[in-house]
Amino acid sequence: MESQGTGPNPEATRRDAPDRPKVIVVMPAYNAALTLPATKESIPHGVATTIIVVDDHSPDETAQVARDLGVQVIEHPHNVGYGGNQKTCYMEALRQGADVVVMLHPDGQYDPAILADMVQPILDGKADLTLGSRFLSPGGPRAGGMPLWKILANRCLTTLENLILGTHLSEMHTGYRAYSRHFLEVVPFLRNSNDFVFDTQVIAQSVAFGLRIVEVPVRTQYFEEASSIGFRTSSVYGLKTLGVMLRFKLHEAGRLKAAIFLP
Repeated sequence: MESQGTGPNPEATRRDAPDRPKVIVVMPAYNAALTLPATKESIPHGVATTIIVVDDHSPDETAQVARDLGVQVIEHPHNVGYGGNQKTCYMEALRQGADVVVMLHPDGQYDPAILADMVQPILDGKADLTLGSRFLSPGGPRAGGMPLWKILANRCLTTLENLILGTHLSEMHTGYRAYSRHFLEVVPFLRNSNDFVFDTQVIAQSVAFGLRIVEVPVRTQYFEEASSIGFRTSSVYGLKTLGVMLRFKLHEAGRLKAAIFLP
């Protein structure tokens, strides 16, 4: 993979100041040329020390648009999928000395304005993983235009996952997440899937490794340019999510150990 960027040398700038944690925003991007500029410009000033866009071999001009915006860019020579893209994001953020890593979708669906809220529970030592929940915001995801069938599917899966994992989260399927460095060093995320179920595996891993999760409300908006998976892909994702839950229960019972839940 080719790395190009205009940012500072990561080894020379592990922290901007001795007492300031390094917060790196990573954007796993695919065909995001139209939405990336507005998303980047909506990131509050003074929160992120570095922004990294990882382009998953997009056929559009995502990589060039990102370079024009002055952010760091990594281009995949081949498409590896949403989960595979995140692996590159997190490995590069760790390499650059991140204390907190925020995954922000570049399609403008999730509100970048709450970036500080996503980071603060980790900086306060109250969380290892922060989730931006659409169901905690006024009006919920319906207010942002989320299709009703997706809301119902989200509710059903989240309820089942809470029962299996012993958690009490309002939403398991948000794409807006912040991780502590400790989380990414403990959880073997490189063993996870390269597709969308990566996100489910990460939450199950957080439970398996006894890591703390905090939720904060986030507003979302659904529009034509925002990337969104269709019914067929969502159905496959739902079945794979159930598979992760089964693997978790078998691992927990000691009947079939799973590598994603092992140190």
